[in-house]
Amino acid sequence: MLDFAIFAVTFLLALVGAVLYLYPASRQAAGIPGITPTEETDGNLPDIVNSGSLHEFLVNLHERYGSVVSFWFGRHLVVSLGTVDVLKQHINPNKTSDPFETMLKSLLRYQAGSGGASENHMRKKLYENGVTNSLQSNFAVLLKLSEELLAKWLSYPESQHVPLCQHMLGFAMKSVTQMVMGSTFEDDQEVIRFQKNHGTVWSEIGKGFLDGSLDKSTTRKKQYEDALMQLESILKKIIKERKGRNFSQHIFIDSLVQGNLNDQQILEDSMIFSLAGCIITANLCTWAICFLTTSEEVQKKLYEELDEVFGKSPITPEKIEQLRYCRQVLCETVRTAKLTPISARLQDIEGKVDQFIIPRETLVLYALGVVLQDPSTWPSPHKFDPDRFDDESVMKTFSLLGFSGTQECPELRFAYMVTTVLLSVLLRRLHLHSVEGQVIETKYELVTTSREEAWITVSKRY
Repeated sequence: MLDFAIFAVTFLLALVGAVLYLYPASRQAAGIPGITPTEETDGNLPDIVNSGSLHEFLVNLHERYGSVVSFWFGRHLVVSLGTVDVLKQHINPNKTSDPFETMLKSLLRYQAGSGGASENHMRKKLYENGVTNSLQSNFAVLLKLSEELLAKWLSYPESQHVPLCQHMLGFAMKSVTQMVMGSTFEDDQEVIRFQKNHGTVWSEIGKGFLDGSLDKSTTRKKQYEDALMQLESILKKIIKERKGRNFSQHIFIDSLVQGNLNDQQILEDSMIFSLAGCIITANLCTWAICFLTTSEEVQKKLYEELDEVFGKSPITPEKIEQLRYCRQVLCETVRTAKLTPISARLQDIEGKVDQFIIPRETLVLYALGVVLQDPSTWPSPHKFDPDRFDDESVMKTFSLLGFSGTQECPELRFAYMVTTVLLSVLLRRLHLHSVEGQVIETKYELVTTSREEAWITVSKRY
């Protein structure tokens, strides 16, 4: 039961535990609808565990109490917002730092980056430029990695079951490591070592905030600390190598090195992008292909767009920008899969949403997984329908939620480009098929994943 509890609340512990214990909130629920604490010390944690995940808990809570709800994490009030209308009211006056970055830094016990608004803005700009420049400079690398995967799949007999999650994670690891850290990771053994350490760190993130389970297990704690130290050691070495030198290949770290940042800030930002970028990219690729295998009409329409834009010509960054329907497919993938089901903001000052007062220093959850399935915003919300993003107003709503446009998180922007190139390479040569009888169950954590391996088959286009 303990193992299940740790698994079920990983996201909650990561997001809420990392922030709430730093910022004690009011004990008053301020009249916001919701549930009272089930236990004095744990609040509604048992209810979250019984629901299976924080996302599933919030789905039930919003169904019962409406768009603005409250619950308790320990002795701390948490407010959740579950419709576009209430999110609009809260987002506009409360733009703060990226919650994903803040959370990961807290969990990794990084302390830098707590400077003023101008410093945080400068770092954000460097971070975004790092993504843009590394994608531009390494487009050929991305194309090469995509073609290597295509060659592997072309070599399989048509009856061969392809382990999609495994292949997409490996592809994402290769893409991110080479674009963040450079040519060292052209060596597959280096990527494998990085992937092992990355997996150890990522799987432990969030564990132990409630019951100290990581600290109680000396073996687990040593494995985690060793893996984190090895990742940091790799990054420190590359940061040192890149300082004061010019390379033909511009990588993510170069943009940070060229900015007015100290080594610790460069290390932190590189680590955050490496951790989050790999997972978001891998799962966007996975879910996009899964949905394409179950929608022949969408796959056919996407192939026709690729054929119209590229013809027999090579894939280029300029032509990638013309793939409007492909972008719709990826937006609908993010929405249908609920790729990142929850975000958050700390209520810096007392605020108001609808008629409800939100006390100062309350953690406000954006129940994105709930919002993305709201039938009043998304007709037939459980249907995979990229055509819905033909509507400009739908795109504006998506941008408001942080999944597109100026509010788009840099890791997701990176993942969109990587997935677009991969799909362009694969679909020009292959049909993608689902495995008959397979049911893919979803696991909701920091990023939504398949609970078990997802299998597909492929056949050649003639």
